[in-house]
Amino acid sequence: MTYNGNWKIDRNENYEKFMEKMGINMVKRKLAAHDNLKIIIEQTGDKFHVKESSNFRTLELDLTLGVTFEYSLADGTELSGSWTMEGDMMKGIFNRKDNGKQLTTTRIIQGDELIQTYSYEGVDAKRIFKRD
Repeated sequence: MTYNGNWKIDRNENYEKFMEKMGINMVKRKLAAHDNLKIIIEQTGDKFHVKESSNFRTLELDLTLGVTFEYSLADGTELSGSWTMEGDMMKGIFNRKDNGKQLTTTRIIQGDELIQTYSYEGVDAKRIFKRD
């Protein structure tokens, strides 16, 4: 399975609680819940080119499965980690640079949806994207 495609945010589940647990202030949480995020993924084997664009920023990155890289969330939280494949699911394990705590993220395609999950300190959330 490839993740190639243009994906646009459709809905969130428990995303505000997740952001609160991450320490993101209320104003940024309210804005982020309506960020109009679009993700373009181009996959070639174990290499990915990802472009994220939202109301707040545009970011492009190249990553390879199993290779550690640095990443900053839209609120400025800095992470270090890597993505792997577990069957048809991408799994990212990232450590926050400010406190060392772990953030786990998954991506899986189900039908015409890309489902991205987040798990941090016992709080789980989902962002569901539709093919654009």
